[in-house]
Amino acid sequence: MTLDLEMEEIIKVFFEESFEGLDAMESGLLTLDATADRETINTIFRAAHSIKGGAGTFGFMEIAEFTHSVETLLDEMRNGQRAVSADAVQVLLQSVDVIREMTQSAQAKQPIVTVGADALSGELARILAQKGPIAAAPAAAGTAAAPPPVVAAGTAPPKPVPQAPINVALDSISGWRIEFVPDPTLFKTCNDPLRIFAELAGLGRLEVTAHVEQLPLLQALDPSHCYLSWSLVLHAAVEHSRIIEVFDWVETVSKISYEPVYVGPKPGESSAAGAGAVPVAPARPAPLAESAAAPVVTPAKAGSDAGSIRVATEKVDALINLVGELVITQSMLGRFAEKYDPEDLESLRRGLIQLARNTRELQESVMQIRMLPIGFSFNRFPRLVHDLSRKLGKKVELKLCGENTELDKTVLEKIGDPLVHLVRNALDHGMELPEKRLAAGKSETGTLELNAFHEGGSIIIEVKDDGAGLNKARILGKARERGLIEPDAQLTDDQIYNLIFVAGFSTADQVSDLSGRGVGMDVVRRNINDLGGTVQIFSSEGVGSTIRIRLPLTLAILEGQVLRVGKEIYVASLVSIIETVQPTREHLSSVAGRSELFKHRDSYLPIIRLHDLFDIEPDSRDISKGLLVVVESDGRRVSVLVDELLAQQQVVIKSLETNFKHVPGLAGATIHGDGTVALILDIPGLISNFLERQSGRIELAA
Repeated sequence: MTLDLEMEEIIKVFFEESFEGLDAMESGLLTLDATADRETINTIFRAAHSIKGGAGTFGFMEIAEFTHSVETLLDEMRNGQRAVSADAVQVLLQSVDVIREMTQSAQAKQPIVTVGADALSGELARILAQKGPIAAAPAAAGTAAAPPPVVAAGTAPPKPVPQAPINVALDSISGWRIEFVPDPTLFKTCNDPLRIFAELAGLGRLEVTAHVEQLPLLQALDPSHCYLSWSLVLHAAVEHSRIIEVFDWVETVSKISYEPVYVGPKPGESSAAGAGAVPVAPARPAPLAESAAAPVVTPAKAGSDAGSIRVATEKVDALINLVGELVITQSMLGRFAEKYDPEDLESLRRGLIQLARNTRELQESVMQIRMLPIGFSFNRFPRLVHDLSRKLGKKVELKLCGENTELDKTVLEKIGDPLVHLVRNALDHGMELPEKRLAAGKSETGTLELNAFHEGGSIIIEVKDDGAGLNKARILGKARERGLIEPDAQLTDDQIYNLIFVAGFSTADQVSDLSGRGVGMDVVRRNINDLGGTVQIFSSEGVGSTIRIRLPLTLAILEGQVLRVGKEIYVASLVSIIETVQPTREHLSSVAGRSELFKHRDSYLPIIRLHDLFDIEPDSRDISKGLLVVVESDGRRVSVLVDELLAQQQVVIKSLETNFKHVPGLAGATIHGDGTVALILDIPGLISNFLERQSGRIELAA
């Protein structure tokens, strides 16, 4: 038993080192061009060699055999026998994806799928059979120029196996069978299966069969999860590549299989063999579509991601030292439980002070263990930008700054999808084509920058591009056309920019696999708000745009302002509070006798009475005898009426949904030192509820 456990630990280390090696290979390949130095190629070769050796040692022969072909090509490059070409680099990048997918299958103790490896093996053999120029010579004629280098560091997420188009004669098939098994997180990536089916139906008659076996009982159903999978039959003799395009957007979060439906027997088989057999994929696969995550998230992989954190040794040492200090303090206080002497009251006081200090330091050390550099999230983008810029025909240089900026692991995991959408949006909408950039007097290569840094008690993430910027006139025109604003409404620049976050808004004239469906940006803002963050847009036409995200460092601890309303205690995040004022009667007014407003400098802010919202009795219903706390979310401000401000303090957030249910306007609860429970206000939720109740009768100030 002990030997088996030791072997499991050794294999676990192999998987960890293999994924690190694959990340190093991908990072190196993205910077590889005809002028690459030998050390870069050596680094990539050594990573492939280590993976091959480890896979062979532990019996993963499918991985070892395929990696051997990759290693052979790299060996010729590093020995100067073959020049680096864009064609070879692209195949090597696809090979990294295939090795990663096979390694994930092995880690999950599932059969290793070799379809992608078989297809790429033929492609690698084709390249190795060619007598290429030596390394000092230029790249082969006709080879597409390598894209601009990207700045990368750290670990990149898994990538999908490339889809290789199945080449069949259209007159020999009547359609396609498709198995579509999305990951439960499909909806969180802003995708809608019904839109995919509608696009397929545009190619021919479509039969759809939904599989509902995974649907839970109603009380356990999470509307943000996708529990269904589908079997599709498309009655249309169309190219396989055309169908792949339809699923291109969901390829990274789905398991998809395609099977041609033959009119007669499959070519090369007798009629007894039957129709509809899956053909062998061709040797030459199509180039990778843009990718940012694994196509299928297996339970084992998800568990490994969610259940482990790599922690620096010094953080563990600091934690051990603090536990030792805590034991000493506990021993000091323990003697008072055995025998209390009033003369030792001063010693008791000192012991309690020491206990408080140790507890605070222990809390900070434990929180530091959960802190990870944002580079873990940033490192998916070099490959994403590389693939997407190739597809769009644009030249883009990616710059990553502040990769070592740390934030909570939970925040890091949840910010990934919004950042992917913002980067896609910047590349698709923001960046111009090379010829347009040159005509505008810019460099043909655009710059996309991801930056992270600390500011106060928050982390700031910026997505900045030097593209065309937001077209205010076009945004206003589309908003009026769709009835999102009044025809004569006068909006500030901030209000115009924030229209892109309205559900259903899009300026795209045509629907594509990247844009034009009017979904995505509203989900981005909602996801950021769910993390307790805010998002702002700064743009200049012809110069570029910057989207700034402000997030809390952790979701477990909140820097809060304690408020009192009647006998109840609430906590509001300090990040959301602008200021607190004592209102006077001359600054108060109302709209149609229903909406109360407070004149705050040059604007009027709606007043939210917490005692009415939560049905409690305040000290006084006279606004002038209370305090108005001015809060902000998504550039919109309101004032919240309370009776008294108490202390500012850090509070530990406890979920209400775990033991109760979701309550609109509340983000959770906390327990004070005296045992009392305080409810934590959800400022974005308060403002949203207020807007629903007011039904648009007033405009929130920005």
